[in-house]
Amino acid sequence: MQSNIRIDGPRLVSRLMSLAKIGATPEGGCRRLALSDEDRQGRDWLVGQMQALGLEVKIDAIGNIVGILKGQEDGPAVILGSHIDTVGSGGRYDGALGVIGGLEVVATLRDLGLQPKRDIAVIAFTNEEGARFHPDMLGSYVWAGGLSVKDAYAEKDADGAVLGEELRRIGYDGPEKPGFLKAHAYFELHIEQGPVLEQEGGGIGAVTGIQAITWLELVLGGQPNHGGTTPMKYRKDAGLMAARINLFAHELTHRIPGQLANMGFIRTEPGNVNVVPERVTVTLDMRNPSDENLAEAEAALRDFIARECPNYGITCSIRDLARFPATPFAEPMIARVEAAAKTLGLPVRRMISGAGHDAQMMARLCPTGMVFVPSIGGLSHNPKEYSTDEDIVAGANILLHVAWDAANA
Repeated sequence: MQSNIRIDGPRLVSRLMSLAKIGATPEGGCRRLALSDEDRQGRDWLVGQMQALGLEVKIDAIGNIVGILKGQEDGPAVILGSHIDTVGSGGRYDGALGVIGGLEVVATLRDLGLQPKRDIAVIAFTNEEGARFHPDMLGSYVWAGGLSVKDAYAEKDADGAVLGEELRRIGYDGPEKPGFLKAHAYFELHIEQGPVLEQEGGGIGAVTGIQAITWLELVLGGQPNHGGTTPMKYRKDAGLMAARINLFAHELTHRIPGQLANMGFIRTEPGNVNVVPERVTVTLDMRNPSDENLAEAEAALRDFIARECPNYGITCSIRDLARFPATPFAEPMIARVEAAAKTLGLPVRRMISGAGHDAQMMARLCPTGMVFVPSIGGLSHNPKEYSTDEDIVAGANILLHVAWDAANA
């Protein structure tokens, strides 16, 4: 592809902002939880956009939406994608940029009358965030064969809603088998979701891989009692133990190289100001670029829980919510992103992704690459999440060039 070919930047931004109106929040962000009414509206909008571009639109049994631009030959497709669901207090760019960027690649090729050798497909995966149903990256996990449709359908949210029933309710339990479209390559455009690119001069991130992730749910059992009459030494305080576990997980981040930890959900019962908590449910998100280091951190955490809970009269059950190994991306795909950036005159640097992405699942099936653009202030999963128009257009131009290159190689 000639280096002077570019996507239509204003059209990309307009589409992105149109989607952002669906589930818009007063703070300027978005709330489109997976399989909610807002997610359905976003899906309907996306299908309409795909149809307007003349794409062949297919929906699989887990609700993944696929729009296919036919190539000159039959065979595996170059797939571009991400997701359009958000966390509860999300922004306008996370996930959506990868899907809208893919649409813009297809729209640009159609504008220029260019037909690739291979099919180019745009996909929006279901429930990437894991904010409503576990695990995260669920749609791509099912697509890649890591989770059955039956097991995915049985997942429940915090209010007891069943995934399969919600998928049928919004009308997106499609007829296709997940993974029906074979992949020659997969590319995902995404905001960085961290401060590195912005703090170190901007430009493009050629992602080398994704770090290992473990999500745990802990249910701590104590004894409810009056907070004013029960001496401290006689308490069985599940809230205190939750705090000690959180602190220990934080201490591990100083002891083990690369270790990250986050206790993102805490629910106490009965939840009264003057009652010692009887039951506390928390989640722990633990990550590390090294599988071995993450295993060491988890083992230390479990040992701490087993040792300390009995000392405080507390019981603890632990349930896995998600568990994914570190995922390196194929060197030729990383190099392809670098080469496209240099062709377009954009600064580029290699970097690992701290967050999980659908690319992590797609790497099981085909050579996979990711393109990062800067997140202003390093903000993500935040209504104030923002990337400049200049940066997102630059990222989409990289996507255009790597997709065309892969589709014609």
